[in-house]
Amino acid sequence: MTDETLMWLIRAAGAGHFAVVAASTGAPKVLRWKEELARLRPLNRQIFSTYAGYILTINLLFGLISIAAPQWLIDRTPLAACICGFIALYWGARLLLQFVYYDNSAAPPGFQYKLAEWVFIAHFAYFTGVFGFAGVRNLMAAP
Repeated sequence: MTDETLMWLIRAAGAGHFAVVAASTGAPKVLRWKEELARLRPLNRQIFSTYAGYILTINLLFGLISIAAPQWLIDRTPLAACICGFIALYWGARLLLQFVYYDNSAAPPGFQYKLAEWVFIAHFAYFTGVFGFAGVRNLMAAP
C-alpha cells in the first residue's frame, strides 16, 4: 500500500472520528442521561461527566491529528507505531465491549437506533483496522 493511499484512509478515519463525536453529542438526549444521572450522588455524576468529556475530547483529537497530519502517523518511527497502536487498541477495546459487555436490553427501540448502533460499530472496526495496519507497518519499518 502506498503512503498516499494510507494517508487517505487515515484522513477518512479522521472524518469518521468527527462523525462519532458529532453523533455522541446526541447520546445524552437519546439515552436520557439527565434523568438517569439525577439518581447518582453528585460526586458520581461529576466523575461520569468528566469521563464523558475526556472520551469526547480524545475522539476529537484523534480526528484532528488524522486529518491535519496523517504523515506523522505513517512516518515509520517507533512513536508513530505507538500512537497508531494505541488508537487501534482504544477502538478495538471499544468494539469488543460493544459485543461482550454492553447490555442493550434497555436501548431505545426501533430501526433508527439499531442502524445507529451498526454505523457506530462499523466506524469502530474501521478505526481499529486502519490504525492497526498503520501501527504494524510503522513497527516493521522502524529503524
